[in-house]
Amino acid sequence: MHADEIDPQAKAAIERQERFPIPHSRWGLKLARLLTRPAMWVQNRNPPEVGETADGTIPGADGDLDVRLYRPDADGPFPTVVFFHGGGFVLGSVATHDRLCRHLTRESGCAVLSVDYRLAPEHPFPAAVADAYAAVEWAAANPDAIDGTGDIAVAGDSAGGALAAVAALMAAERDGPEIAYQALLYPGVGVEVDQPSVEEHAGIVLDEADLEWFMACYYDHEIHQRNPYADPTNAGDVSGVAPATVVTAGFDPLRDGGRAYAEQLVGDGVPTRYENYADQVHGFMTLRGVDRATEAIADVADDLAGALRAD
Repeated sequence: MHADEIDPQAKAAIERQERFPIPHSRWGLKLARLLTRPAMWVQNRNPPEVGETADGTIPGADGDLDVRLYRPDADGPFPTVVFFHGGGFVLGSVATHDRLCRHLTRESGCAVLSVDYRLAPEHPFPAAVADAYAAVEWAAANPDAIDGTGDIAVAGDSAGGALAAVAALMAAERDGPEIAYQALLYPGVGVEVDQPSVEEHAGIVLDEADLEWFMACYYDHEIHQRNPYADPTNAGDVSGVAPATVVTAGFDPLRDGGRAYAEQLVGDGVPTRYENYADQVHGFMTLRGVDRATEAIADVADDLAGALRAD
């Protein structure tokens, strides 16, 4: 499940980021969010070109949500990928995932609607889930507002991958919007402290204290940890959800949880492509200068394009 060594490009990228450890206090969290802004100026220099970007707001579950729409350099309308960023449900934004969304737009030929959902601990579960599902409902109901064809997929990385999976599950169970595909990038689902991936790789990008802090912030009560709309691996039956791509990384503590969900999807008859990048780390698809990240994004984009019939 993991290579002998971490890809040198990924290792160099995460070593550059080690100066920004994840804080484990509310005060530290607020400071980290502020420090993220100048870091993103560097991360987003010379971004991949797309046809157009537009910042705006859409209705959320409890107030407006900031969004950024990426359109391909072509004539619309376009299939739409509703994207949810990672960050443990406490960090991250449209800005932190700008490069990834641009790459997905370029490679897939789809429009990408990136959503700033409410963050914990200020807004614990189920706030982010409610916002994610509201965003999917809005995108499906308002294709003209986003130059869309009405064809919808969901995608996300890490915590955002969990939100994408939950949105697909909710849509299936509630007879909601028709979701053509879900792309789950090293999703934060099904994580258990005794999994080999946690025991062997905690400390690479994420350590056990980080995972515990994220869970403490996100879950208002431990009973929510077994809610299928908090973690879809708790669902008894996922047979009605959209076909999926599930991506994991060999040196990621979240690897085994993502793999388990891929197996759950397959077991319930959901067409699923599972890919483990054995020499990569958590978050690798957002790292600059990592060739394997570019390859992985292109492969996921091909899956989305194929499902949504994008030109």
